[in-house]
Amino acid sequence: MRRAPLLRLSSVGRKAERRRRVITRALPVALIGVVSFVMGVVVGGTSAAEETVRRFVDAWARDDFDSMHTELSEEAARRYPLKQFTALYEQAESTATLAAVDPGDPEVSGSTATVPVDVRTHAFGEVRGGLAVPMTGDEIAWEPRLTFPGLAPGERLARRVDVPRRASILARGGVPLAEGSAATRSSPLGTAATNVSGELGVPKGDERDQLERRGFPPGALAGSTGLEAAFNIRLAGQPGGELLAVSDDRQGDGRRVLASARPRDGKPVRTTIDPDLQEAAVSALGNEFGGVAALDAKSGAVRGLAGIAFSSPQPPGSTFKVVTTTAALEAGVVTLKDSFPVKTSTVVGGREIANAHDEACGGTFSQSFAHSCNTVFAPLGPEIGNEKLVETSERFGFNSPPALYDAEATATVDPPPSTIPTRIGTDLDLGVSAIGQGEVLATPLELATISQTIANGGVRSPTPIVTDPELRPKAKPVKVTSAEIAATVRDLMVGVVSGGTGTAAALPGVEVAGKTGTAELGPAPVAPDEGGEPEQQLDAWFTAFAPAGNPQIAVAVLVANTTEDGGTVAAPIAREVLAAGLG
Repeated sequence: MRRAPLLRLSSVGRKAERRRRVITRALPVALIGVVSFVMGVVVGGTSAAEETVRRFVDAWARDDFDSMHTELSEEAARRYPLKQFTALYEQAESTATLAAVDPGDPEVSGSTATVPVDVRTHAFGEVRGGLAVPMTGDEIAWEPRLTFPGLAPGERLARRVDVPRRASILARGGVPLAEGSAATRSSPLGTAATNVSGELGVPKGDERDQLERRGFPPGALAGSTGLEAAFNIRLAGQPGGELLAVSDDRQGDGRRVLASARPRDGKPVRTTIDPDLQEAAVSALGNEFGGVAALDAKSGAVRGLAGIAFSSPQPPGSTFKVVTTTAALEAGVVTLKDSFPVKTSTVVGGREIANAHDEACGGTFSQSFAHSCNTVFAPLGPEIGNEKLVETSERFGFNSPPALYDAEATATVDPPPSTIPTRIGTDLDLGVSAIGQGEVLATPLELATISQTIANGGVRSPTPIVTDPELRPKAKPVKVTSAEIAATVRDLMVGVVSGGTGTAAALPGVEVAGKTGTAELGPAPVAPDEGGEPEQQLDAWFTAFAPAGNPQIAVAVLVANTTEDGGTVAAPIAREVLAAGLG
């Protein structure tokens, strides 16, 4: 990988340095002797020529081609201008798959300085050799063979590359999510596996340059999404082959082998995915635009992902009321004994906020939760307050990146976090946030994490998708709330499925705890010739875990850009996923 150059001389500095040398060469011999003694041209036995070569090779180790060029003789600098000089070194580095240059101490004998150089390459191992650097006085009479140790005059670098085998991505039980060469990847699960494994494509930009520096030929396929992208370097392996010195004028084949290495095949990535549950998640979502995330209710490990499970945060609607309820119970602003008036709307911060479908809603807090009464939950926002609502949300995982894999893979994929503003603002903003609207954004993975936290007695577990310890996230479990409050919220969620807005998620013989959500996005587009009032465009949500008394699976479903509510379209999908996970 190219390293950023360190100190570089400006063009003015280089000209001044050149003038200094010309003036020095014009001084009388006697004066040169005095200056040499006083200024230390010979310091501790090191000659000026050796100092020049030392600066040259140290700059090479930094990829500082500007500074290297300033050490050339005037004739060499005219013959090889900086742009051409730089291009020759960059071509040599690319061909050699250069990783690092480690020069030794130069020694001058006559008009030649000899420098031992160790070069580490990605594809061909370590190359140990020496540079015989021609000198003109204390300047370098540079020539192209100096771009790599071991080259003779008239030779250039070339290579023969052997491409390694790409490794497999495996689900639990060793079932392949992706196997075969980069051009022929496949899985017994078909397209259901691609939701997790991802796809390959021809890389561009920095990713392409990085792969070519490692020795992969131009146009080689690389992971573009999913785990194929997150762990591309591990899966792809390391090319090998031969690094060659080539002379077009030499008799015979005109090739010498400077270094060689065998290709190293990729290493497999083992995941926490349950093949049956994965197929169920993808099948249940079907052609709907949205996402599904299924987690182990205790460990937090990912068991299935479909669609935009963690890639596109959306307003979570009333599923966020699980967070609001937790904060309200902790702050003591509500109890299960409280009763609320039955009404269709309420005013918060000077604005009317209505219940879904303008339904009359209220009663006990349990009833209000089961029927998702905005008239109850919106006023709780200002009572809870900004600091408490945000702090509770962040304990549930908001404003933090998903804990799926290690830091390097996370940086590669860069999954967006679920977010809530740290300064929400007015009472109206707090009321809207408390019902999962406004600027609150979440993914199905985050909503599944919220359910997992409640199912796990108030402790949020990381959500690893890989089993290899070195690839897993460093995140630790987080105590979000007390076991007592988690149990209370669990019971409230059971009421949603047993007799509230989430009855479509009910399973025979299994107690399911869940919460519906429906976020308003605005009116759907209407063609001019259709007429009539446009329907409201919605994000439909459902999050749940089961069995409620002994949780095994936590799930969240998003159906985006729909005209139906969460209890109608998202809850039945969650039911199918839960059934597969418990089957």
